[in-house]
Amino acid sequence: MRRLNRKKTLSLVKELDAFPKVPESYVETSASGGTVSLIAFTTMALLTIMEFSVYQDTWMKYEYEVDKDFSSKLRINIDITVAMKCQYIGADVLDLAETMVASADGLVYEPVMFDLSPQQKEWQRMLQLIQSRLQEEHSLQDVLFKSAIKSPIPLPSREDDLSQPPDACRIHGHLYVNKVAGNFHITVGKAIPHPRGHAHLAALVNHDSYNFSHRIDHLSFGELVPGIINPLDGTEKIAIDYNQMFQYFITVVPTKLHTYKISADTHQFSVTERERVINHAAGSHGFSGIFMKYDLSSLMVTVTEEHMPFWQFFVRLCGIIGGIFSTTDSDPINPSILFPLRMATQTTTYLF
Repeated sequence: MRRLNRKKTLSLVKELDAFPKVPESYVETSASGGTVSLIAFTTMALLTIMEFSVYQDTWMKYEYEVDKDFSSKLRINIDITVAMKCQYIGADVLDLAETMVASADGLVYEPVMFDLSPQQKEWQRMLQLIQSRLQEEHSLQDVLFKSAIKSPIPLPSREDDLSQPPDACRIHGHLYVNKVAGNFHITVGKAIPHPRGHAHLAALVNHDSYNFSHRIDHLSFGELVPGIINPLDGTEKIAIDYNQMFQYFITVVPTKLHTYKISADTHQFSVTERERVINHAAGSHGFSGIFMKYDLSSLMVTVTEEHMPFWQFFVRLCGIIGGIFSTTDSDPINPSILFPLRMATQTTTYLF
């Protein structure tokens, strides 16, 4: 009895059809119908391949929230070359809380040549080209996030022998500062602690010898993360006057990056540049040097790499295949059976 019940159940399932179809004997095949079927199956195959490529791809999702971390330290990564000798300049940070962080805490002063070698110039041109493309195509940053390339790409060593003594100073390393607005600056003289403010002790140097032409090979905030090329990397400024001030106004945005390759807490930033010649007689006051005034945003950005779930891919695939199949499954009916079908459906009425 159980076997009979199973057979009846299977036969009912086989006979169950929510969409009744015309019997095959009533359908007439033709060349046009075969062509439509071929086009339909080809279209389904192409769309399936394209949908699978979309399923394999990922995208970056950006979310914003208030940054509640105020107690931790902010790391500043610096690699700047100034066209002055190391004994004449000094770099340090002064924040809004009047806390000074001297360059001796993590920066290295290295005498170098300001002019780059041919290989180094090629590296700089490549970095500047990447910067210009990133400004035009912002979506390229998502590609860099996902690829996690090694960045910043370090400046290659000189391949030529130095025939002249170094005429510039490369300041590189990192500093840890409070998470408040501050001012990182490079100016004449070494920074000294002062109870009533901030001071630089300068040697007796002729003002005409000042030259704050500089090259920023790298400047970033937070942890060094592959895939991030910062806005000032590759920047080069040439001073037109010995008494010139270069200012960079930076807005730092805390960023949490989560991809399938890396996960890190870092910072992105935007920058506005300004340069002017100091002329007290004309009302342009200040000090010659390089000043980077940074401020931290109260918002934090979370960048997450996401992937299409399998169930969504399966539903989209079924929709593509089922939709094309249902719209193209229209084989013509054989006209020779239309008359018997009409006769079979007619009813006869007898009058008495």
